[in-house]
Amino acid sequence: MKSIIRLSVSEAAKMFGVSQRTVRRAILSGEITYVVVQGRYKLNFESLLRWSQRTTTVRNKRDKGGIGQFVDQWKINAKLYSPNPEGLKEEKED
Repeated sequence: MKSIIRLSVSEAAKMFGVSQRTVRRAILSGEITYVVVQGRYKLNFESLLRWSQRTTTVRNKRDKGGIGQFVDQWKINAKLYSPNPEGLKEEKED
């Protein structure tokens, strides 16, 4: 079973580099799915990603001020420890 990741409005705003008001507008327009837990919105992360890819303005803010600014840092430089298909074959043969 797939677990659902949920974020608060403030967490989503920080993660995507937009204002809380922008996130709330997307909620009101039905672009982001959510549940209400103890009177607070909990936003579905998957719908947040779809929403951030749909709009050019949000996409640009996500890439410059949100999580997109860290993508280059996530690239694996240590090839010794990255998954290598040939290395996995050798381990299976042993």
